Amino acid sequence: MTFLLWILAVILVVAGIFALVRRQILWGIVLIVIGLLVGPGGVSIFTH
Repeated sequence: MTFLLWILAVILVVAGIFALVRRQILWGIVLIVIGLLVGPGGVSIFTH
């Protein structure tokens, strides 16, 4: 499960970076923050 959360977090952060590159600032920030929260290094929404 931890590995899947890590993969999901990476995908969200990368999608957020691409959104920032496409000048979608708000959407990019939201994706990056969600990616950091979901990731095993952050506060996982599935364990709290």
